[in-house]
Amino acid sequence: MSKTLSFVLNNFEDLISAFFISVTTILVVINIIMRYIFNSGLVWSEEVATGCFVWSVFIGAVAVFKHRGHVGVDIIVKKMPQGVQKAVALITDIILVALNGYMSYLSILYISKSYTKMTPVLGISSVYVSSSVLIAFVLMTIYSVKFVWQDLRGQAKEEK
Repeated sequence: MSKTLSFVLNNFEDLISAFFISVTTILVVINIIMRYIFNSGLVWSEEVATGCFVWSVFIGAVAVFKHRGHVGVDIIVKKMPQGVQKAVALITDIILVALNGYMSYLSILYISKSYTKMTPVLGISSVYVSSSVLIAFVLMTIYSVKFVWQDLRGQAKEEK
């Protein structure tokens, strides 16, 4: 596999989030310039920028989750014996599988109600924006399962 393809696959969520936040920024800047110079902005840009921002937030959350970069308070856990730390990590990851799986289910319910809700300016289904929630929680569920698998493999290796 080429280095470029490997980079893209390993950082897919980061790149998608960066793309959407870039589109958001560009649209906002263009609209600001047009309002100040031409006294008229792009009517649709705020709606598109908001949608892109939502996508960047949810997919960005996945990118951070994938690298276990979310803030956590582990001062007590760090003072425990190594075996207890691993058990807490496993239990935490199992809870994350359940929570993210449940949020995925709730996202499906949310999206099912979004099909009929149209955006005010473009008049398109808001499912195009709200589907970012489902994609994010499904990906976080997949990564949570991966973390549980890594926890179990790590413990199994040390027992041998």
